Amino acid sequence: MSNKPLGFWILTALVVGNMVGSGIFMLPSDLAKAASPGGVLFTWILTGIGVLFIAFIFGNLAMTKPKLTGGPQMYAQAIFSEGSKSAILSGYLVSWGYWVADFAGNVAVITSFAGYLSTFFPILNSEALITDHFGLHLTVGRLLTFLVCSALLWGLHGLVLNGVDSAGKVNVIATFAKVGGFILFIVATLFAFQASHLVPFIEPKVDPATGESVGLLGQINHAALSTLWAFVGVESAVVFSSRAKRSVDVKRATIAGLLITTALYILITLLVMGSLKQSALAASSKPLVDALTAVIGGAGGYLLGLLAIICLVGSALGWILLSAEVPYQSAKNGLFMKAFLKENKNGTPSKSLTITNVATQILLLSTVSNSIAEAFSFVITIATLAYLLPYLVTAIFQLKCVLDGSYGKGRKRTWNAFVGVVGFVYSVYVVIAGTSDISTFLWGVFFIGFGIVFSPFILKASVRKTH
Repeated sequence: MSNKPLGFWILTALVVGNMVGSGIFMLPSDLAKAASPGGVLFTWILTGIGVLFIAFIFGNLAMTKPKLTGGPQMYAQAIFSEGSKSAILSGYLVSWGYWVADFAGNVAVITSFAGYLSTFFPILNSEALITDHFGLHLTVGRLLTFLVCSALLWGLHGLVLNGVDSAGKVNVIATFAKVGGFILFIVATLFAFQASHLVPFIEPKVDPATGESVGLLGQINHAALSTLWAFVGVESAVVFSSRAKRSVDVKRATIAGLLITTALYILITLLVMGSLKQSALAASSKPLVDALTAVIGGAGGYLLGLLAIICLVGSALGWILLSAEVPYQSAKNGLFMKAFLKENKNGTPSKSLTITNVATQILLLSTVSNSIAEAFSFVITIATLAYLLPYLVTAIFQLKCVLDGSYGKGRKRTWNAFVGVVGFVYSVYVVIAGTSDISTFLWGVFFIGFGIVFSPFILKASVRKTH
């Protein structure tokens, strides 16, 4: 994109901006359904610790392997012998899965933007029927939602074409606006906080599918996948490491972005739980709006709606940058189709950006036949599971670096071995928890499997390059 290197603050803004997106606005009510207040808090802590070790791994590898820039796909390739078919195929499949997860994440953020825009334009929720033929139940609200989402997508597309530096500055503004807004939200809801809403702090929940009682550990398992979605994007600085001023900025931005985000998530979740009764929170489709309404009346909904719109525009911009950069960097290293390599005069990978946004546009069609909530759930199912593969592979590469002596000897090596083991165990745990839903597993298999169709072309190109 732009040749101007990215500094600590822009990298941190990308990390925070990509993580603090749609999740924080949607998750409190979902978590209230899955777990008691204690279960929700413990899940956030567990996920925060697990992702912290993943962040340590990304940061350490950025410092130890500075030549492996572009994201987890480079670590997947480096697990095997350089130039081998296994290395190329591994790097390509992780690149493919990571790319799918990224543009699916684009859809999640953009549809959330439309949902909060309906605060000011209720017609986006209109159920007036346009047609009900050929299995398509099209309403005025769904059609307008699709058009609004498409307009935002291609509007940001044009901004990114002007270069990542200008887009990054917009993301910095949006990130500071959202952090400042959340601080205001935290201060305001402190006045409505009632500890009685958190009692009983720990209690069994009833699984609506089976009718069985779910204890604390079961609640944490059920909520683990949802909270992981809120942290997706922690690797953003690593993806842009080839454009960073210094490799140390990548590590510092990753850790700083994660700590800022974790603090916001826990504080906001606790304050929402303390502002609304558990029954009301579980039934809410806009928990943060309802919490502010409880504090300052109807104006709270409009205030939160505006905050959400600013937040989601910045988050959508960061996601679009990320989803175009991943295949571009992979293609530069022979791990993706060559079509993704073309740049425009501003240094932006224009072909990668266009293909990625066309794929995003296709997934946006889910808003035509589904409500915003249903469309959001659909794409989250795809994205979260697809992200688990790159995280797991990165942890494996960390352990390989420990074994081959890349981290030296003594305490440093021991610490990095511990970090790698914890990151690996956490990734496996979330895979197991996430694939307990067979539909999630099958969607993930389908989208990853579809990428295998193109693998022969990648292998053939690598053979030509070798000769």
